[in-house]
Amino acid sequence: MVRLASYAILFSGITTSWAAGIPARRAMAVHEQRELPAYFTSAGAPSPDTPISLKIALTASDRDGLEQTLWDVSTPGNALYGQHLSFEEAKAFAAPSTASVSAVTEWLNENGITDITTSGAFGEWLGFSTTISSANSLFDADFQQFTEINGPTQLTRTLVYSLPADLQQHINLLHPATDFVRKINAGPKFRAFKSTNNTARALTAPSSCNTVVTPTCLQDLYGIPKTPATQTSNKLGVSGFIDQWPQTADLKSFLTSLRPDISSTTTFALTTLDGGTDPQAARDAGIEADLDVQYTVGVATKVPVTFFSVGENNNDGDLGGFLDIMNTINAETAPSQPSNWLTCAYDFFPVNFCSVSHSLHSQLCDAYMTAGTRGVSILFASGDGGVSGSQSASCTTFVPTFPSGCQFLTSVGATQDVAETAASFSSAVAAYLKALGSTNSGKFTPTGRAYPDVSAQGVDVEIFSGGEEGTVDGTSCASPIFTSVIALINDRLIAAGKPVLGFLNPFLYANPGALFDITTGDNPGCNTNGFPAKTGCEDPVTGLGTPNFASLLAAALAA
Repeated sequence: MVRLASYAILFSGITTSWAAGIPARRAMAVHEQRELPAYFTSAGAPSPDTPISLKIALTASDRDGLEQTLWDVSTPGNALYGQHLSFEEAKAFAAPSTASVSAVTEWLNENGITDITTSGAFGEWLGFSTTISSANSLFDADFQQFTEINGPTQLTRTLVYSLPADLQQHINLLHPATDFVRKINAGPKFRAFKSTNNTARALTAPSSCNTVVTPTCLQDLYGIPKTPATQTSNKLGVSGFIDQWPQTADLKSFLTSLRPDISSTTTFALTTLDGGTDPQAARDAGIEADLDVQYTVGVATKVPVTFFSVGENNNDGDLGGFLDIMNTINAETAPSQPSNWLTCAYDFFPVNFCSVSHSLHSQLCDAYMTAGTRGVSILFASGDGGVSGSQSASCTTFVPTFPSGCQFLTSVGATQDVAETAASFSSAVAAYLKALGSTNSGKFTPTGRAYPDVSAQGVDVEIFSGGEEGTVDGTSCASPIFTSVIALINDRLIAAGKPVLGFLNPFLYANPGALFDITTGDNPGCNTNGFPAKTGCEDPVTGLGTPNFASLLAAALAA
């Protein structure tokens, strides 16, 4: 009877609201799929009418053109070097096309989804709410509840989803869908002092710097000037997540004790997003946040510092905070960026443990790429697990961390002692691989992204937190230190009427002699000694080396 009725309607030209209200089912194609990670277990299916909020990331109009532009404006010697894009110029590459927006919106409307929100720096995200049942039907998915084994994380995810085949060219990913992010590495630990031995180095520093690293030690080791910056348009951004809050009282104590030559009232600006705050009770002090603020305000003398406090209203805490901070920066339309550098000392669990899908990794990495075309430098700590990443040393292959492995940011490893040897936890490159020979063969991908790119001091770094004085270790220390060096160099560039450095890596790899080569140390893990530091090579322990301010400044002015 149904076939006959349809036949009659088709040939009589009669239409009904019943027939018009049922769209033809589009041909579907699997877009992403995965196996359940070993550290999660299924907790059953949620009720079909359970609400779920989803977002679709649309593809950029000209992603390849944007990447080429990044390399052009960032590579010394290129005719376009330093010609960073305006907001509108970046938008022409990064925004989705009108055709993509229309095609995906039409498909959602066909399926009864009309309340659609637009977000992202360029309107690249389409958000909507539906039910588990409708989401399963719309995406050929099977959303389930999952619980982290011996952990607190609970997620609603699917192991596979599909998209209409004719729309795949318009869509990068559905989120949250196949990502199983557990937590963010909480960074360094606050502890008491310890002693080591002193040996000679190219730039001298007191032997006390083997026991406690202070701003004065860094000025001695790297030739960082104490003279204040002069350009107010030059800004430095520090990001904070997972209830990490810097304390103005701790910063005042730090400056009073360790930078008495500058006013102890010097402070930082605050930008909040996703419900972020910055409470100022001693019990609210965040070791990571205090560290990052103290070693930017206290080393990049008089460079304006902004702390980005990111709350947890960001889609189950996945990459929302990381993406939202980049959207905030990339959406800035003024010629002067809200921050020319964003130092972030956090890393997600390793990508080869399938925490983050390739599509979501690309979405965040491309946000860093976009920022780079606009003259923003992004620096991340490389992670504190050596070659075992954030995992235990029982791993059988070396483990990369995320997002430090993104090629459009600068990854910072750590050194220790006045003689500067590689820190054991620090995680470029044909010459190094040749010198390495068969060591660790089969435990890493020799054609992948090599990191860290550079390093700085990361052991026994003195801070104040919660009213107490102590030291911390980690590549988390190295990231704000190296960022401060770049901030001061950019101040000099602006004063000379030159563009800021922007995406750093092409400049750094074009000037390896402007850094101090680190030749000793390794980063053990996975039941190995990891990678050894080697003379004259960009090694995967300390990268190109540690900063030589005078040489880097000279190279930057020449470029």
